[in-house]
Amino acid sequence: MTWARGGRADGSVLTGVVMDGMLHPRDGLGSAATAGAPVPLADLAPLPPVVPGKFIGLWNNYKAAAEKGGQAHPTHPLWFLKADTSLAGPEAEVTLPDSAGRVIFEGELGIVIGQTCKNAATEAEAEAAILGYTCVNDITSLDVLNADPSFAQWTRAKSFDGFGVIGPVIATGLDWRALVVKVMVDGRERQSYEASDMILTPPQIVQLLSQDMTLNPGDVIACGTSLGARPVKAGQRVEVVIDGIGSLGVTLVAPA
Repeated sequence: MTWARGGRADGSVLTGVVMDGMLHPRDGLGSAATAGAPVPLADLAPLPPVVPGKFIGLWNNYKAAAEKGGQAHPTHPLWFLKADTSLAGPEAEVTLPDSAGRVIFEGELGIVIGQTCKNAATEAEAEAAILGYTCVNDITSLDVLNADPSFAQWTRAKSFDGFGVIGPVIATGLDWRALVVKVMVDGRERQSYEASDMILTPPQIVQLLSQDMTLNPGDVIACGTSLGARPVKAGQRVEVVIDGIGSLGVTLVAPA
């Protein structure tokens, strides 16, 4: 099953299941209750498939990247939060503020929580709380992140407006181990890695994070990135592509 959100010309927003080019509205994300007649996707403006209450990102969660950087494998997620105003969706224009300086893309697999999860006792319990998966572009300002040698500014570096791109849909029933995360910049492949190279798996991530905080329906967890994240600049188009989920494209623009 594939979930999406779309905006109508009158300003209303629909959440539902995608089938045969139509959005079948539902009474909330994950709900089986219908909420109106199907609407052609072509008649809707694409939106982030969910508005997360918490947008959580991970660092150092891929073996290849950890080994190249000489970092130990974490036994608990190394996490940060992205501001809610960083959220952007498919085909958005993302402004790169002058104050952000050097900016990189980070193509990632995103976990979407489907039910409340607190202090999950087992990985199976945690996995049951996962609704599905989405694409994430965790855009990051390297200059801000490393500006102060006494304090790595993870949240500020990753929370500029539009720096948290998710979509185009939430796909359920996927085997995350079989997924490959790719990033295309102006049509050229710049990043490609297998999700199976994760250090902490999605069920482990959810179980461990549920010990730190209550995870609520709609929360998004970006699983971290691997090798290949590169600087980008205004004027470029960046697409995160994961077969089974789709292509999440945005255009980077300079400040007006």
